[in-house]
Amino acid sequence: MTAVLFDFSGTLFRVEPTESWLRAVLEQAGLTLDDEELADAARALEEAGALPGGANPSRLPEELVDLWAVRDSSAELHRAAYTALSRQVTLPDPALHDALYDRHMTPAAWAPYPDAAEVLRTLRERGIGVGVVSNIGWDLRPVFRTHGLDPYVDAYVLSYEHGVQKPDPRLFATACAALGAEPEEVVMVGDNRHADGGAAALGCGVHFVDHLPVTERPDALRPVLDQVPRKA
Repeated sequence: MTAVLFDFSGTLFRVEPTESWLRAVLEQAGLTLDDEELADAARALEEAGALPGGANPSRLPEELVDLWAVRDSSAELHRAAYTALSRQVTLPDPALHDALYDRHMTPAAWAPYPDAAEVLRTLRERGIGVGVVSNIGWDLRPVFRTHGLDPYVDAYVLSYEHGVQKPDPRLFATACAALGAEPEEVVMVGDNRHADGGAAALGCGVHFVDHLPVTERPDALRPVLDQVPRKA
């Protein structure tokens, strides 16, 4: 293998819990809910699927089905989809729905998995190209920079910047080309068997991890190192 592609959310990073997400935005707005109200609102937002990188909607409203299917193809559609889901939940101030969306794009809302830095650093030391291929509607590069992982990434291929979503093979092909690697020499690492599995159609190997909280998944990325050569 000459290169490894990684998904972002649920693979290298995990977004904060829904309750922490809501609490941070309420505090910034100078608003408070009692513990029960906060828990109820967070639960409703989670069921709605309003937190990008969090749980999918438990029930997708019919009027949002088409938008949801293409949400990662542009920044505008991504914001529209997730704020529409958020607005299904009544909050103390309507402005909170946009504030919640803005919060999830901040580095503070994300934590790297415990083994992410080690794996990326080791790949760099072995001369293996690293790409991040994500279905997303915003620029995640600041998250990598803030958490010290950007020096290990050679290419970012983000769906909203190309108007193409995984599992479309074109997104993986763009990443392979950016790394100067043939697909047969590339492994795609991700948590979504449908989206990330699309790399197999191009000829890439695929390695899946589970989308778990960071405290529950300490070393799922390390087996990737067994698939790439050590430096002589």
